[in-house]
Amino acid sequence: MATICFYQDSRHEKPLYWIRDVLGIGYISRRSDNITELRINGYKQVERILKDLLPYVKFRKIQTKILLNSAKLLQKGKLSRNDLLKLVNGILKIQAENYVTKRKKSKEELLKILGLTP
Repeated sequence: MATICFYQDSRHEKPLYWIRDVLGIGYISRRSDNITELRINGYKQVERILKDLLPYVKFRKIQTKILLNSAKLLQKGKLSRNDLLKLVNGILKIQAENYVTKRKKSKEELLKILGLTP
């Protein structure tokens, strides 16, 4: 399942309610660490939100476009080998764009996870 999650310190959670009202979708929950989150679940819902937000995205536009294509692809149900390879390439592109301190999965690891190695 695809999920978009907006996080905010619970002391400043009102904008999350506003976002939910504007988008007309999602649910809000408070975590035990005083963080409130707005979650939007489902491939179709995530695709719709990403399409709606794309013109306004200033940072991570590349990642947003890749996620949008991935959400469309994942809605198909059973994926072909070619579809899975497209997903792996998308993951690798997002990894290359993101700053992450922990280790990332290599292409070989991703192919093995998806059963695409000989």
